Amino acid sequence: MLEERCRRRQGERAGRHSETIGERLVADLESFRDLPAVPLEACEKRAARVSSTALVRYRCNDYSVPTAYGFRDVVVKGFVDEVVILCAGEQIARHRRAYGTGTFVFEPLHYLALIETKPNALDQAAALKDWDLPEAFQHLRHLLEARMGNRGRREFIQVLRLMEAIPMEIVASAVTEAIRLGAIGFDAVKQIALARIERRPARLDLTAYPHLPRTDVRMTTAADYAVLVPGTAA
Repeated sequence: MLEERCRRRQGERAGRHSETIGERLVADLESFRDLPAVPLEACEKRAARVSSTALVRYRCNDYSVPTAYGFRDVVVKGFVDEVVILCAGEQIARHRRAYGTGTFVFEPLHYLALIETKPNALDQAAALKDWDLPEAFQHLRHLLEARMGNRGRREFIQVLRLMEAIPMEIVASAVTEAIRLGAIGFDAVKQIALARIERRPARLDLTAYPHLPRTDVRMTTAADYAVLVPGTAA
């Protein structure tokens, strides 16, 4: 019924126009442009520059990017709910948008590459101050530093850097499993995490962990089974 009435009304004139509604519709359709080749992004785009502290300012707030992009020119896309930062056409950071003033929005993973070169800054870095990590990570750190000292702290940072490419849930699960197995080290956590992604058993080479106690198992002989016979001495 709606379509029928609309088509019937195309022969009428509206207001002071001399053309009919149908004639004006044809003229409007001829003026339409084709839709853009890519979907329209509902965002504001602004040019910006990364600061010496790997921060990009957008509308009175600062958002972090990986430290490797320091002093680079970037493009900031401001959406309603998030801020996306691109460098040379590549996305390098994505944050939830802050609507306050003077707010610093950090992604801890952006700073780990720099902190790895200065492990003593691990506890002083502002970007890591409020990082809510599972308790297993802190347990792993204590074990690593107790066994290897400063080298253990560096290995702990390497474990954290696994989350640059692997989801936190998988890394946290790998950390828990490594602690259970007593294979305390970056390589062990990495192998367990990769094994879970690839859905295969982890292959742990303990020769890379000289500080772990070694167990030698001799070859079994037929005489060893005598202990299973009642009345036979072991």
